[in-house]
Amino acid sequence: MAAPQSSLRSRHFRDRAAEPRRARTPHRGESPWRARVARLLEESDIRLEGSRPWDPRVHDESVFRRVLAHGSLALGEAYVEGAWDCDRLDELVARVLRAGAEHRLLRTPADWLLLVQTRLFNLQRRERAETVAHRHYDLGNDLFEAMLDSRAIYSCGYWRSARDLDAAQEAKLDLVARKLGLEPGMRVLDVGCGWGGAARYLAEHHGVSVVGVTNSHEQALAARERCAELPISIELRDYHEIRGRFDRVYSLGMFEHVGGRNYRAYFSTIRERLEDDGLFLLHTIGSPVTVPHQDRWIARYVFPNSMLPSASQIAAAREDLFVIEDWHNFGADYDATLLAWHANFERAWPRLAPRYGERFRRLWRYYLLTSAGAFRARRNQLWQIVLSPHGVPGGYASPR
Repeated sequence: MAAPQSSLRSRHFRDRAAEPRRARTPHRGESPWRARVARLLEESDIRLEGSRPWDPRVHDESVFRRVLAHGSLALGEAYVEGAWDCDRLDELVARVLRAGAEHRLLRTPADWLLLVQTRLFNLQRRERAETVAHRHYDLGNDLFEAMLDSRAIYSCGYWRSARDLDAAQEAKLDLVARKLGLEPGMRVLDVGCGWGGAARYLAEHHGVSVVGVTNSHEQALAARERCAELPISIELRDYHEIRGRFDRVYSLGMFEHVGGRNYRAYFSTIRERLEDDGLFLLHTIGSPVTVPHQDRWIARYVFPNSMLPSASQIAAAREDLFVIEDWHNFGADYDATLLAWHANFERAWPRLAPRYGERFRRLWRYYLLTSAGAFRARRNQLWQIVLSPHGVPGGYASPR
């Protein structure tokens, strides 16, 4: 791993001054719920009320019974309420996931009920598509402008030779352009264009025209302002409603909202919009296993109706529509990206506080840092997949 990337992650390596591990003896009078949680955490070298940055401090004993009954949903809710704290949430989560302790600590009957629900119902059906836009992306452009890089790119940066967030996001956009083989005059589609930063970069640096689509009103407003005076059209519409034909298509961080039942329709839509000699780049978070639902806390408080695709789901959904030309995993880079977003968010908090309040601060901190821990543990991945309708003549050479 290059030094610049390591520098943003280095804190969790410096914090690993391990204390000697020893068998835990339950304290006299300790509740059975606390004792059980303590035993499970010790499998991950985590100690309740310990002295290390990743050791949690519990302020309300009801947390233990709540977590054992309601899993990850209760764990996140209790943190937001201030019932427990941890100096290094990211490392706490990374350790739990590396040890696989979440299967014994956070799985509850409600998780199985959600699994049944997702098999019976299409939670990402078209009429629900705007839910995540209203509850997440429309929270406030001031929040995202403060947290993200100068182009407001809300997806994983590419840290191979980058030293800061702006450089990592520019490197990612340059990588996208090179993988797509952009040339001046090409007509390009941006599916889930966010605040327009990617479209602006590609139009300015590669001479292409871009049509960007989003179903977020706040994103559309900001993107139109950011892309004014450039050959860029920002459309407030769902991906099902895209019209026209394009030389190239890309999507950065939108596929996580499509849902497994809709993957085939999504790829069919992209294929209809793409010229026969075109290329499509899909940039998405991915799961190493097929799980038809998102974590319950994330689904309720951050990304409603979201779902991480697995490699097998993507491969099956594009059959007879696209040839897979390249599959690039740089999921470890999301750790650094999320830590940079969190640092920006905390620096900006004094001016954000009057509008959002302390409860939101704890919620957003929990979202960013626990997500960083999941990528550090390599439980979540980040894939860039290049697809072509018929296969690139002579083969595709991936620039990285």
